[in-house]
Amino acid sequence: MTQWLTQIGELPVLLLMGALGLVMLFDAVPLLGVLIPGDVAILAAVGVGRPTTGLATFTAVLVGCLAGWSLSFLVGRRYADRLRHSRVGGWIGETRWTAAEGILRRGGGRMMVVAPFLPVFNALLPLAAGGLRMSYRRFLGCAALGAAAWAGLYLVLGTASRSVAGLLPGHPSPLLVTMGVGLVLAAGVLLGLRRRLFAVVG
Repeated sequence: MTQWLTQIGELPVLLLMGALGLVMLFDAVPLLGVLIPGDVAILAAVGVGRPTTGLATFTAVLVGCLAGWSLSFLVGRRYADRLRHSRVGGWIGETRWTAAEGILRRGGGRMMVVAPFLPVFNALLPLAAGGLRMSYRRFLGCAALGAAAWAGLYLVLGTASRSVAGLLPGHPSPLLVTMGVGLVLAAGVLLGLRRRLFAVVG
């Protein structure tokens, strides 16, 4: 797998970032997003990429996230009730639907800023926002801030982890070190953020 990812890293930047953008778009889709670890994809892109791809990575993540969330928002605006009572809605679970609506009602659009840091809810909140008739302009502005913060965090962690790989003896794989160290650091940061969020909205 490492060799395969390394070959991906040798692709032209536009192709690499296009693939990353698609991964981010799918990551924003309820249910499907659970199967696609967006954080791992960003760290892998940093690990196999070149130092000059940082801005391109950030842009691909931002555009992909906003595209996916916008589609979810529009689907929620038009089909929220029907989707909620469908088989897909049953798979998501009424408890999660209710929790997502509660988060948005208490916190408003600013909850979309922290949505990327909440597993499952990162894909469900846009649907709920559409169903609650939130202004798309407000939604998009808050979602853009959240996506930028999330992309920036993982880009910084991935870049730092890649630098650590160059300092370790034995010349370990930059990709594996980037993903391993990045995920460990991110877990601590995100755990703290989630605890503070649920303390506020709980």
